[in-house]
Amino acid sequence: MDSEFKRTLVTCALPYTNGPVHIGHLAGVYVPADIYVRYLRLRGEDVLFVCGSDEHGVPITIKAREQGCSPQDIVDRYHGLIRDSFAGLGINFDVYGRTTSKVHEKTASDFFRKLYDDGKFIVRESEQYYDPEAGTFLADRYIVGTCPKCGFERAYGDQCEKCGSTLSPDELINPRSKLSGAQPIRKKTSHWYLPLQDYEQWLRDWILEGHKEWRPNVYGQVKSWLDGGLQPRAVTRDLDWGVPVPVEGAEGKVLYVWFDAPIGYISNTRELFPDDWEKWWKSEDTRLIHFIGKDNIVFHCIVFPSMLKAHGGYILPDNVPSNEFLNLEGDKISTSQNWAVWAHEYLRDFPGKEDVLRYVLTANAPETKDNDFSWKDFQQRNNSELVAIFGNFVNRAVVLTHKYFDGKVPARGTLEPVDSEVLAQIPELRSSLERNFEGFHFREALKDAMSIARLGNKYISDTEPWKVIKTDRDRAATILNISLQICCDLALAFEPFTPFAAERLRGMLHVGLAAGFDHRPDRDGAAQHTVLCPSPVAGDSDSAAPSCGTDICLDWSMFGSADMLPAGHALGEAELLFAKVEDDAIEAQTARLAAIKAEREAAAAAEAAKKAAPLKPECSYEDFDKMDIRTATVLDAERVPKTDKLLKLTIDTGLDRRVIVSGIAEYYSPEDMKGRQICILANLRPRTIRGIESKGMILMARQGDGKMRFITPQEVLADGSQIN
Repeated sequence: MDSEFKRTLVTCALPYTNGPVHIGHLAGVYVPADIYVRYLRLRGEDVLFVCGSDEHGVPITIKAREQGCSPQDIVDRYHGLIRDSFAGLGINFDVYGRTTSKVHEKTASDFFRKLYDDGKFIVRESEQYYDPEAGTFLADRYIVGTCPKCGFERAYGDQCEKCGSTLSPDELINPRSKLSGAQPIRKKTSHWYLPLQDYEQWLRDWILEGHKEWRPNVYGQVKSWLDGGLQPRAVTRDLDWGVPVPVEGAEGKVLYVWFDAPIGYISNTRELFPDDWEKWWKSEDTRLIHFIGKDNIVFHCIVFPSMLKAHGGYILPDNVPSNEFLNLEGDKISTSQNWAVWAHEYLRDFPGKEDVLRYVLTANAPETKDNDFSWKDFQQRNNSELVAIFGNFVNRAVVLTHKYFDGKVPARGTLEPVDSEVLAQIPELRSSLERNFEGFHFREALKDAMSIARLGNKYISDTEPWKVIKTDRDRAATILNISLQICCDLALAFEPFTPFAAERLRGMLHVGLAAGFDHRPDRDGAAQHTVLCPSPVAGDSDSAAPSCGTDICLDWSMFGSADMLPAGHALGEAELLFAKVEDDAIEAQTARLAAIKAEREAAAAAEAAKKAAPLKPECSYEDFDKMDIRTATVLDAERVPKTDKLLKLTIDTGLDRRVIVSGIAEYYSPEDMKGRQICILANLRPRTIRGIESKGMILMARQGDGKMRFITPQEVLADGSQIN
């Protein structure tokens, strides 16, 4: 891969430590970033992979209050859980830091102080919501009320989690404090703002003119913000949890989390390289790539670059690959409603199937639009693709070599057209794979990798070495030699996507991996900056032996060469790359989601039932007095034929016997109605319904959820009693 850069710095959006990570986070940010880093390392690129926990902000303080503990307790719990979830899925950061670290506090404070000293901020006084009972200013998330868009009564001051609308506290109906329940008041406060409008033209030139290759969703959102005109953005908040604002007169104020968090990329790098971090952030030889979700585009493409520009001396992102959102079983993932597949629970429920989740999330990656994850699709892709194609091909190639050639790579003889054709397709697929990796099209790259597996599977099925061996041993040897070379290609092609399976495959082939630079500290705490497993130079007896204990180390340059495994090379033991996902495992997951959905729907129905319909237009007493409402008793009831909702009721009004047709069959059976005393509008003009004359109307009460119930006297009254 030709590049003007000597090294690549890859960052992932810092996950928020008020809860675990779910498949939406993984598909949107972390799996694609890990795929890209693994690809770069396969190419021998010098790459640093940086992430960490975002541990400040209002949601963390809210959760701490709810659970009766400190914010530090919350972030300590989820930092470890998230870090271990990433590691369990093979997402291997060189450093995974924290924004509560001392290094981060100093880095963020120094960054703010330089901008402050250079006069890059403006100070504004504004009125903000204040809780008079709790005695504190309220961040947007501490204010709840009724959403003006959908009527949801527990919307936050920044967003409605029911309809997804972005809100401001001023838009909420009947706002109240989440702390005390009190109605907030307006109170003046001062904050420091970054005047984004001063960087608007520079951003236009840098992104809209200089980075038209960025993904359409990123480019389009940035253009929309710039076309709308940028406004000053606050960089401080009135809170007691966060990095204190390092200037006089800022008591009780902290750095706003969206100023604080992206500086975490820098401070985490400093954690790893305290004396050498600047080459990653201030050298023009370094390429910076941010992997983010679409909700972070404005911060990584407008706010953070403006901060870096204001500070001076820092490099800017060369690309910001951002995915759309992943849904779950057709519904938006919701952490508050537990509608998610949590990474740590997946690792518990599907041990040994880390690669399957990575594969499925990549195959369904929401790269250009929102996409969906379903457990049935998960099962189908595992069983029909990973097991039946990739795993099946590898298993047949390795097992047959053990069976017929004592587990040693057989010599390749004269090639037939079918051999030459399959070998010629590998370099073409490699080229497509590289283009897709380098263009951040990982879903298409995965298709390329699987195309190699399909190619191998078809080749071994068409050539049938298990039959050929009976009549032509040399021909069977050639077929299996080519099949094993394709297995090596697959070990390289799938390393970014399914690293655990790729490692098992290398074990079966008894080869190592000449991986690229790895900056994770070794046991002594010193950073490694060497190729992990250098391949010996062919024909050079003095070259170092590979550190993996094998005779061969694969590297990307070998991909498609068809000469990776020499004749006589001893294979490792055969094992299954993938195992089927059984129905009961899927049924357990779908049952869990069904229970969550039923609980959610029940809660929504209960909420709707409490919601009263708006008042009808005003009427006079004379209007009401025209209605003759009386008690009556149901003498007989039957369903109206060929209808689902209608009952024919014969009633005694105390004045006469009459028939009323009512649409209550979905709530009451004929047996429920016989002998029941009801209230009716007795003087309603008769109408014919399904050929039956109906004289009157039953009085019913309708709840907000649509359920209807009778209005009945508390005591039995004489039929015909008037209701006034």
